[in-house]
Amino acid sequence: MTAQIFERVFVAALLVSFMLKLWLGMRHIRHIRENRESVPDDFRERISIEDHRKAADHTVSNTFAGLASDFIEAMLVLGFSLGGGLNYLDAFWKGRTDSPIIEGVMLIGSVVLVMEAFELPVALYKTFVIEARYGFNKMTMGLFMLDGLKKIFLTGMFGLPLAAFMLWLMMQMGKNWWLYAWFVWMAFNLLLMSIYPTFIAPFFNQFRPLEASSMKKRIEHLLEKCGFESKGLFVMDGSRRSSHGNAYFAGFGRTKRIVFFDTLLNKLNEDEIEAVLAHELGHFRHHHIVRRIVLGFMLSLIFLLALGHVRESSWFFEGLNAGNHSDAMALLLFFMVSPAFTFLLKPFLSFYSRKNEFEADGYAARQSDAESLVKALTKLYQESAKTLTPDPLYSLFYDSHPPASIRIAHLRKAMHN
Repeated sequence: MTAQIFERVFVAALLVSFMLKLWLGMRHIRHIRENRESVPDDFRERISIEDHRKAADHTVSNTFAGLASDFIEAMLVLGFSLGGGLNYLDAFWKGRTDSPIIEGVMLIGSVVLVMEAFELPVALYKTFVIEARYGFNKMTMGLFMLDGLKKIFLTGMFGLPLAAFMLWLMMQMGKNWWLYAWFVWMAFNLLLMSIYPTFIAPFFNQFRPLEASSMKKRIEHLLEKCGFESKGLFVMDGSRRSSHGNAYFAGFGRTKRIVFFDTLLNKLNEDEIEAVLAHELGHFRHHHIVRRIVLGFMLSLIFLLALGHVRESSWFFEGLNAGNHSDAMALLLFFMVSPAFTFLLKPFLSFYSRKNEFEADGYAARQSDAESLVKALTKLYQESAKTLTPDPLYSLFYDSHPPASIRIAHLRKAMHN
Protein backbone atom coordinates (compact mmCIF):
# COMPACT_ATOMS: atom_id res chain seq x y z
CA MET A 1 0.00 0.00 0.00
CA THR A 2 1.25 3.49 -0.79
CA ALA A 3 1.09 6.45 1.59
CA GLN A 4 -1.28 8.30 -0.73
CA ILE A 5 -3.73 5.40 -0.90
CA PHE A 6 -3.68 4.93 2.88
CA GLU A 7 -4.30 8.64 3.42
CA ARG A 8 -7.38 8.46 1.20
CA VAL A 9 -8.62 5.29 2.89
CA PHE A 10 -8.18 6.87 6.32
CA VAL A 11 -10.00 10.09 5.39
CA ALA A 12 -12.82 8.06 3.84
CA ALA A 13 -13.10 5.82 6.92
CA LEU A 14 -13.11 8.81 9.28
CA LEU A 15 -15.73 10.63 7.20
CA VAL A 16 -17.96 7.56 6.85
CA SER A 17 -17.78 6.73 10.56
CA PHE A 18 -18.60 10.32 11.58
CA MET A 19 -21.45 10.65 9.06
CA LEU A 20 -22.84 7.31 10.27
CA LYS A 21 -22.70 8.54 13.88
CA LEU A 22 -24.44 11.76 12.82
CA TRP A 23 -27.12 9.89 10.87
CA LEU A 24 -27.75 7.47 13.72
CA GLY A 25 -27.92 10.31 16.24
CA MET A 26 -30.41 12.30 14.19
CA ARG A 27 -32.52 9.16 13.62
CA HIS A 28 -32.51 8.60 17.37
CA ILE A 29 -33.58 12.18 18.11
CA ARG A 30 -36.34 12.10 15.49
CA HIS A 31 -37.67 8.76 16.74
CA ILE A 32 -37.75 9.95 20.35
CA ARG A 33 -39.57 13.15 19.44
CA GLU A 34 -42.13 11.26 17.36
CA ASN A 35 -42.95 9.08 20.40
CA ARG A 36 -42.69 11.83 23.01
CA GLU A 37 -46.45 12.14 23.56
CA SER A 38 -47.22 8.44 24.02
CA VAL A 39 -46.04 6.23 26.88
CA PRO A 40 -45.41 2.61 25.73
CA ASP A 41 -48.15 0.20 26.75
CA ASP A 42 -45.98 -1.76 29.21
CA PHE A 43 -45.27 1.42 31.20
CA ARG A 44 -48.53 3.36 31.12
CA GLU A 45 -49.59 2.25 34.60
CA ARG A 46 -46.28 3.20 36.19
CA ILE A 47 -44.84 6.15 34.26
CA SER A 48 -46.69 9.41 33.74
CA ILE A 49 -46.71 11.33 30.48
CA GLU A 50 -44.76 14.11 32.21
CA ASP A 51 -41.95 11.71 33.18
CA HIS A 52 -41.99 10.21 29.69
CA ARG A 53 -41.58 13.66 28.13
CA LYS A 54 -38.79 14.49 30.57
CA ALA A 55 -36.95 11.29 29.61
CA ALA A 56 -37.37 12.09 25.93
CA ASP A 57 -36.03 15.63 26.29
CA HIS A 58 -33.17 14.49 28.55
CA THR A 59 -32.08 11.81 26.07
CA VAL A 60 -32.31 14.22 23.12
CA SER A 61 -30.09 16.71 24.95
CA ASN A 62 -27.50 14.05 25.73
CA THR A 63 -27.57 12.78 22.15
CA PHE A 64 -26.83 16.26 20.80
CA ALA A 65 -23.96 16.55 23.31
CA GLY A 66 -22.67 13.17 22.17
CA LEU A 67 -22.68 14.30 18.55
CA ALA A 68 -20.72 17.41 19.52
CA SER A 69 -18.18 15.17 21.24
CA ASP A 70 -17.97 12.98 18.11
CA PHE A 71 -17.26 16.08 15.99
CA ILE A 72 -14.54 17.30 18.35
CA GLU A 73 -12.95 13.85 18.35
CA ALA A 74 -12.92 13.68 14.54
CA MET A 75 -11.41 17.16 14.26
CA LEU A 76 -8.74 16.31 16.84
CA VAL A 77 -7.77 13.15 14.96
CA LEU A 78 -7.47 15.11 11.72
CA GLY A 79 -5.62 17.95 13.43
CA PHE A 80 -3.11 15.67 15.13
CA SER A 81 -2.48 13.56 12.05
CA LEU A 82 -2.90 15.24 8.66
CA GLY A 83 -2.96 18.69 10.26
CA GLY A 84 0.51 18.22 11.71
CA GLY A 85 -0.36 18.55 15.39
CA LEU A 86 1.67 15.51 16.39
CA ASN A 87 4.63 16.81 14.41
CA TYR A 88 4.46 20.10 16.30
CA LEU A 89 4.36 18.43 19.73
CA ASP A 90 7.08 15.99 18.70
CA ALA A 91 9.31 18.91 17.67
CA PHE A 92 8.56 20.64 20.98
CA TRP A 93 9.85 17.68 23.01
CA LYS A 94 12.70 16.85 20.65
CA GLY A 95 16.10 17.18 22.28
CA ARG A 96 14.77 18.05 25.74
CA THR A 97 16.06 14.74 27.08
CA ASP A 98 18.64 12.16 26.06
CA SER A 99 16.16 9.32 26.58
CA PRO A 100 13.88 8.45 23.63
CA ILE A 101 11.56 6.66 26.06
CA ILE A 102 11.08 9.74 28.27
CA GLU A 103 10.68 11.85 25.15
CA GLY A 104 8.00 9.47 23.89
CA VAL A 105 6.20 9.45 27.24
CA MET A 106 6.14 13.26 27.28
CA LEU A 107 4.68 13.27 23.76
CA ILE A 108 1.98 10.77 24.72
CA GLY A 109 1.16 12.62 27.94
CA SER A 110 0.88 15.99 26.22
CA VAL A 111 -1.45 14.57 23.55
CA VAL A 112 -3.71 13.09 26.23
CA LEU A 113 -3.85 16.45 28.04
CA VAL A 114 -4.70 18.34 24.83
CA MET A 115 -7.49 15.90 23.97
CA GLU A 116 -8.91 16.12 27.50
CA ALA A 117 -8.83 19.92 27.30
CA PHE A 118 -10.84 19.94 24.07
CA GLU A 119 -13.39 17.51 25.52
CA LEU A 120 -13.75 19.57 28.72
CA PRO A 121 -16.42 22.01 27.41
CA VAL A 122 -18.75 19.12 26.49
CA ALA A 123 -18.23 17.48 29.88
CA LEU A 124 -18.98 20.78 31.63
CA TYR A 125 -22.09 21.32 29.52
CA LYS A 126 -23.42 17.83 30.19
CA THR A 127 -22.82 18.11 33.94
CA PHE A 128 -23.77 21.69 34.74
CA VAL A 129 -26.36 22.36 32.03
CA ILE A 130 -28.05 19.13 30.94
CA GLU A 131 -27.88 17.18 34.21
CA ALA A 132 -28.67 20.31 36.23
CA ARG A 133 -31.62 21.20 33.98
CA TYR A 134 -33.26 17.85 34.68
CA GLY A 135 -32.48 17.84 38.38
CA PHE A 136 -29.76 15.15 38.44
CA ASN A 137 -26.53 17.05 39.05
CA LYS A 138 -25.23 17.32 42.61
CA MET A 139 -21.69 18.16 41.54
CA THR A 140 -20.08 21.47 42.44
CA MET A 141 -17.52 23.11 40.19
CA GLY A 142 -14.89 22.55 42.86
CA LEU A 143 -15.63 18.85 43.06
CA PHE A 144 -15.68 18.58 39.25
CA MET A 145 -12.23 20.15 38.98
CA LEU A 146 -10.91 18.05 41.89
CA ASP A 147 -12.11 14.88 40.16
CA GLY A 148 -10.32 16.01 37.01
CA LEU A 149 -7.06 16.56 38.87
CA LYS A 150 -7.38 13.17 40.53
CA LYS A 151 -7.87 11.51 37.14
CA ILE A 152 -4.77 13.27 35.81
CA PHE A 153 -2.82 12.12 38.86
CA LEU A 154 -3.93 8.49 38.47
CA THR A 155 -3.21 8.60 34.73
CA GLY A 156 0.29 9.81 35.48
CA MET A 157 0.74 7.26 38.24
CA PHE A 158 -0.36 4.24 36.21
CA GLY A 159 -0.55 5.26 32.57
CA LEU A 160 2.82 6.94 32.08
CA PRO A 161 4.87 4.04 33.54
CA LEU A 162 2.86 1.66 31.37
CA ALA A 163 3.56 3.79 28.29
CA ALA A 164 7.26 3.87 29.16
CA PHE A 165 7.37 0.10 29.56
CA MET A 166 5.56 -0.40 26.24
CA LEU A 167 8.05 1.88 24.48
CA TRP A 168 10.92 -0.05 26.07
CA LEU A 169 9.46 -3.33 24.80
CA MET A 170 9.09 -1.88 21.31
CA MET A 171 12.78 -0.88 21.37
CA GLN A 172 14.25 -4.00 22.95
CA MET A 173 12.14 -7.03 22.04
CA GLY A 174 12.46 -7.09 18.27
CA LYS A 175 9.63 -7.77 15.85
CA ASN A 176 7.71 -9.88 18.38
CA TRP A 177 7.53 -7.02 20.90
CA TRP A 178 3.73 -6.97 20.53
CA LEU A 179 3.43 -10.42 22.14
CA TYR A 180 5.41 -9.31 25.21
CA ALA A 181 3.34 -6.12 25.29
CA TRP A 182 0.17 -8.20 25.30
CA PHE A 183 1.27 -10.09 28.41
CA VAL A 184 2.14 -6.81 30.11
CA TRP A 185 -1.25 -5.35 29.11
CA MET A 186 -3.10 -8.32 30.57
CA ALA A 187 -1.15 -8.18 33.82
CA PHE A 188 -1.71 -4.42 34.07
CA ASN A 189 -5.48 -4.76 33.64
CA LEU A 190 -5.74 -7.59 36.15
CA LEU A 191 -3.76 -5.48 38.61
CA LEU A 192 -6.11 -2.51 38.14
CA MET A 193 -9.16 -4.71 38.64
CA SER A 194 -7.65 -6.08 41.84
CA ILE A 195 -6.75 -2.74 43.40
CA TYR A 196 -9.76 -0.77 42.13
CA PRO A 197 -12.02 -1.42 45.16
CA THR A 198 -9.44 -0.64 47.82
CA PHE A 199 -7.30 2.05 46.19
CA ILE A 200 -8.79 3.71 43.11
CA ALA A 201 -12.52 3.89 43.93
CA PRO A 202 -11.97 5.36 47.46
CA PHE A 203 -9.91 8.06 45.77
CA PHE A 204 -13.18 9.50 44.47
CA ASN A 205 -15.95 8.25 46.76
CA GLN A 206 -16.57 7.23 50.34
CA PHE A 207 -17.60 3.66 51.06
CA ARG A 208 -19.20 2.37 54.23
CA PRO A 209 -20.24 -1.17 55.09
CA LEU A 210 -23.93 -1.90 54.61
CA GLU A 211 -25.51 -1.62 58.05
CA ALA A 212 -27.03 -4.63 59.75
CA SER A 213 -30.69 -4.81 58.77
CA SER A 214 -33.31 -7.09 57.29
CA MET A 215 -32.07 -5.95 53.87
CA LYS A 216 -28.53 -7.07 54.64
CA LYS A 217 -29.77 -10.47 55.84
CA ARG A 218 -31.75 -10.95 52.64
CA ILE A 219 -28.72 -10.06 50.55
CA GLU A 220 -26.44 -12.41 52.49
CA HIS A 221 -28.97 -15.21 52.09
CA LEU A 222 -29.16 -14.58 48.35
CA LEU A 223 -25.35 -14.57 48.06
CA GLU A 224 -25.14 -17.85 49.95
CA LYS A 225 -27.83 -19.41 47.76
CA CYS A 226 -26.00 -18.29 44.62
CA GLY A 227 -22.59 -19.39 45.86
CA PHE A 228 -21.05 -15.94 45.64
CA GLU A 229 -18.25 -14.94 48.02
CA SER A 230 -17.20 -11.33 48.43
CA LYS A 231 -15.13 -9.14 50.70
CA GLY A 232 -18.19 -7.29 51.86
CA LEU A 233 -21.27 -5.23 51.07
CA PHE A 234 -20.70 -1.50 50.76
CA VAL A 235 -22.70 1.68 50.22
CA MET A 236 -21.17 4.44 48.07
CA ASP A 237 -21.98 8.13 48.39
CA GLY A 238 -23.21 8.44 44.81
CA SER A 239 -25.60 11.23 45.87
CA ARG A 240 -22.58 13.51 46.28
CA ARG A 241 -22.34 13.81 42.50
CA SER A 242 -25.65 12.72 41.01
CA SER A 243 -29.14 11.50 41.85
CA HIS A 244 -28.77 8.52 39.50
CA GLY A 245 -28.72 5.12 41.20
CA ASN A 246 -26.72 1.98 40.48
CA ALA A 247 -25.18 -1.19 41.92
CA TYR A 248 -22.08 -3.04 40.75
CA PHE A 249 -19.40 -5.60 41.47
CA ALA A 250 -15.87 -4.31 41.92
CA GLY A 251 -12.60 -6.14 42.16
CA PHE A 252 -11.29 -9.40 40.87
CA GLY A 253 -10.86 -12.78 42.51
CA ARG A 254 -10.66 -12.51 46.27
CA THR A 255 -10.88 -8.71 46.24
CA LYS A 256 -14.38 -8.53 44.72
CA ARG A 257 -17.03 -6.64 46.64
CA ILE A 258 -20.63 -5.53 46.07
CA VAL A 259 -21.34 -1.80 45.99
CA PHE A 260 -24.72 -0.06 46.18
CA PHE A 261 -25.18 3.62 45.43
CA ASP A 262 -26.93 5.30 48.36
CA THR A 263 -29.35 6.75 45.80
CA LEU A 264 -30.35 3.23 44.72
CA LEU A 265 -31.11 2.17 48.29
CA ASN A 266 -33.29 5.24 48.72
CA LYS A 267 -35.32 4.59 45.56
CA LEU A 268 -36.02 0.86 45.71
CA ASN A 269 -37.70 -1.35 48.31
CA GLU A 270 -36.12 -4.53 49.65
CA ASP A 271 -37.73 -6.85 47.09
CA GLU A 272 -36.53 -4.65 44.25
CA ILE A 273 -32.99 -4.32 45.61
CA GLU A 274 -32.77 -8.09 45.97
CA ALA A 275 -33.95 -8.52 42.36
CA VAL A 276 -31.35 -6.02 41.08
CA LEU A 277 -28.62 -7.86 42.98
CA ALA A 278 -29.86 -11.19 41.62
CA HIS A 279 -29.41 -9.75 38.12
CA GLU A 280 -25.81 -8.79 38.92
CA LEU A 281 -25.23 -12.26 40.36
CA GLY A 282 -26.55 -13.65 37.08
CA HIS A 283 -23.54 -12.12 35.36
CA PHE A 284 -21.32 -13.89 37.86
CA ARG A 285 -23.12 -17.23 37.55
CA HIS A 286 -22.99 -17.17 33.73
CA HIS A 287 -19.28 -16.18 33.80
CA HIS A 288 -20.00 -13.00 31.85
CA ILE A 289 -17.33 -10.99 33.64
CA VAL A 290 -14.60 -13.54 32.92
CA ARG A 291 -15.76 -13.90 29.32
CA ARG A 292 -15.71 -10.14 28.81
CA ILE A 293 -12.18 -10.00 30.20
CA VAL A 294 -11.09 -12.79 27.86
CA LEU A 295 -12.82 -11.11 24.89
CA GLY A 296 -11.10 -7.83 25.73
CA PHE A 297 -7.74 -9.56 25.90
CA MET A 298 -8.32 -11.29 22.55
CA LEU A 299 -9.23 -8.01 20.89
CA SER A 300 -6.19 -6.31 22.43
CA LEU A 301 -4.00 -9.09 20.99
CA ILE A 302 -5.39 -8.41 17.51
CA PHE A 303 -4.85 -4.67 17.93
CA LEU A 304 -1.26 -5.10 19.11
CA LEU A 305 -0.55 -7.49 16.25
CA ALA A 306 -1.91 -4.91 13.79
CA LEU A 307 0.15 -2.20 15.48
CA GLY A 308 3.24 -4.38 15.17
CA HIS A 309 2.61 -4.60 11.43
CA VAL A 310 1.97 -0.91 10.68
CA ARG A 311 4.90 0.16 12.88
CA GLU A 312 7.18 -1.39 10.27
CA SER A 313 5.36 0.25 7.35
CA SER A 314 6.46 3.65 6.09
CA TRP A 315 3.13 4.18 4.30
CA PHE A 316 1.40 4.26 7.69
CA PHE A 317 3.47 7.19 8.96
CA GLU A 318 3.69 9.05 5.68
CA GLY A 319 -0.01 8.60 4.94
CA LEU A 320 -0.79 10.28 8.27
CA ASN A 321 1.75 13.08 7.77
CA ALA A 322 4.05 11.89 10.56
CA GLY A 323 7.53 13.32 10.12
CA ASN A 324 9.06 11.15 12.85
CA HIS A 325 8.63 7.36 12.56
CA SER A 326 9.14 6.82 16.28
CA ASP A 327 7.50 4.20 18.47
CA ALA A 328 5.56 6.84 20.42
CA MET A 329 4.26 8.28 17.14
CA ALA A 330 3.20 4.79 16.03
CA LEU A 331 1.30 4.20 19.28
CA LEU A 332 -0.50 7.54 19.14
CA LEU A 333 -1.42 7.38 15.47
CA PHE A 334 -2.64 3.81 15.65
CA PHE A 335 -4.96 4.36 18.61
CA MET A 336 -6.21 7.64 17.13
CA VAL A 337 -7.14 6.30 13.71
CA SER A 338 -8.25 2.75 14.57
CA PRO A 339 -11.74 3.78 15.84
CA ALA A 340 -12.58 5.03 12.34
CA PHE A 341 -11.96 1.51 11.01
CA THR A 342 -13.61 -0.41 13.87
CA PHE A 343 -16.84 1.54 14.41
CA LEU A 344 -18.84 -1.00 12.41
CA LEU A 345 -17.93 -3.63 15.01
CA LYS A 346 -20.04 -1.87 17.63
CA PRO A 347 -23.33 -3.66 16.78
CA PHE A 348 -21.67 -7.05 17.30
CA LEU A 349 -20.23 -6.03 20.67
CA SER A 350 -23.55 -4.49 21.71
CA PHE A 351 -25.40 -7.64 20.66
CA TYR A 352 -23.08 -9.75 22.80
CA SER A 353 -23.58 -7.44 25.77
CA ARG A 354 -27.38 -7.44 25.41
CA LYS A 355 -27.36 -11.23 25.22
CA ASN A 356 -25.56 -11.28 28.56
CA GLU A 357 -28.16 -8.92 30.03
CA PHE A 358 -31.01 -11.21 28.95
CA GLU A 359 -29.24 -14.16 30.56
CA ALA A 360 -28.69 -12.23 33.79
CA ASP A 361 -32.37 -11.18 33.81
CA GLY A 362 -33.41 -14.80 33.35
CA TYR A 363 -31.21 -15.84 36.26
CA ALA A 364 -32.68 -13.07 38.43
CA ALA A 365 -36.20 -14.20 37.55
CA ARG A 366 -35.35 -17.69 38.82
CA GLN A 367 -33.54 -16.62 42.00
CA SER A 368 -35.82 -13.77 43.09
CA ASP A 369 -39.14 -12.22 42.11
CA ALA A 370 -39.31 -11.33 38.41
CA GLU A 371 -42.07 -8.80 39.00
CA SER A 372 -39.86 -7.01 41.53
CA LEU A 373 -37.14 -6.76 38.90
CA VAL A 374 -39.67 -5.31 36.44
CA LYS A 375 -40.69 -2.73 39.03
CA ALA A 376 -37.05 -1.92 39.85
CA LEU A 377 -36.13 -1.47 36.19
CA THR A 378 -39.16 0.74 35.62
CA LYS A 379 -38.21 2.94 38.58
CA LEU A 380 -34.60 3.18 37.43
CA TYR A 381 -35.61 4.15 33.89
CA GLN A 382 -38.01 6.70 35.35
CA GLU A 383 -35.52 8.13 37.85
CA SER A 384 -32.68 8.34 35.34
CA ALA A 385 -34.93 9.90 32.68
CA LYS A 386 -33.70 7.46 30.04
CA THR A 387 -35.96 7.21 27.02
CA LEU A 388 -38.28 4.24 26.70
CA THR A 389 -38.46 4.68 22.93
CA PRO A 390 -34.94 4.62 21.45
CA ASP A 391 -34.47 4.33 17.73
CA PRO A 392 -33.94 0.59 17.06
CA LEU A 393 -30.95 1.09 14.76
CA TYR A 394 -29.27 3.57 17.10
CA SER A 395 -29.86 1.16 19.97
CA LEU A 396 -28.31 -1.64 17.92
CA PHE A 397 -25.05 0.33 17.74
CA TYR A 398 -24.88 2.01 21.11
CA ASP A 399 -26.95 0.25 23.77
CA SER A 400 -25.15 -2.36 25.86
CA HIS A 401 -28.50 -3.09 27.57
CA PRO A 402 -31.69 -4.06 25.73
CA PRO A 403 -34.32 -1.33 25.31
CA ALA A 404 -36.67 -1.22 28.28
CA SER A 405 -39.77 -2.51 26.47
CA ILE A 406 -37.91 -5.52 25.01
CA ARG A 407 -36.20 -6.29 28.28
CA ILE A 408 -39.40 -6.24 30.28
CA ALA A 409 -41.19 -8.30 27.63
CA HIS A 410 -38.54 -11.00 28.10
CA LEU A 411 -39.00 -10.88 31.86
CA ARG A 412 -42.78 -11.17 31.53
CA LYS A 413 -42.27 -14.19 29.29
CA ALA A 414 -39.97 -15.76 31.91
CA MET A 415 -42.63 -15.18 34.56
CA HIS A 416 -45.15 -17.24 32.61
CA ASN A 417 -42.80 -20.14 31.77
